[in-house]
Amino acid sequence: MFTILGGDGKEYGPATLAQIRAWVASGRANLDTQAKLAGDTEWRRLGEIPEFNGTADANTPPPLDGAAPVELVPADRGRRLLAMIIDRLLEGLAALPGLLLLGPVFFRAVVDSAQGHTPDFNGIEAGGMLLGVALLGIGGLALTITQVVMISTRGQSLGKRFLGLRIVRFGTGAPAGFAHGWLLRSVVPGVISFIPWIGFVFVIVNYSFIFREDRRCLHDLIADTRVVKA
Repeated sequence: MFTILGGDGKEYGPATLAQIRAWVASGRANLDTQAKLAGDTEWRRLGEIPEFNGTADANTPPPLDGAAPVELVPADRGRRLLAMIIDRLLEGLAALPGLLLLGPVFFRAVVDSAQGHTPDFNGIEAGGMLLGVALLGIGGLALTITQVVMISTRGQSLGKRFLGLRIVRFGTGAPAGFAHGWLLRSVVPGVISFIPWIGFVFVIVNYSFIFREDRRCLHDLIADTRVVKA
């Protein structure tokens, strides 16, 4: 049994060998259609799968919508920026309950400590501080889990879903998945950005790459991904 990737980014199947051969013969799919065998995780062109060698040729009729891949349209820069802003705002909202509970006295103490002054913790209740820190952690963890699951399964953060964008593999248009969509695209660049001096330069270069013709930032090159219209 096989699963194929439609032009709308959705998976279709499971389908039998005979069914897919019929789709190829009728023009609903071709040798460039992405497919995988049941139990496999790697997407391949039908032309690379031995069972389909010779089932179609270069004169295969144009594919029909919903079953064969279509050209993916790169997301415009403005919508990508708005999607990132939405994600950052959601991070702020997730932290807001904890921040409100901690209050300004706690943050003045943190600032004083960072500046080398003796912090004044008078007026800070231990119970309230612990609850505030707990709410910060819970809010951040809940949002992170939500984003990771959505990116891994749909190729979309909350911001990208709201604006109709998704992350796909650059060469194939297949779903980015957890490794490419999250680990390589978010975690690795995030770690690099915290390296003194190097991180600052990396962040500037990373987002400057959006002005390339293919609109792929440096983190897209690292993860072998691109952002397209959903």
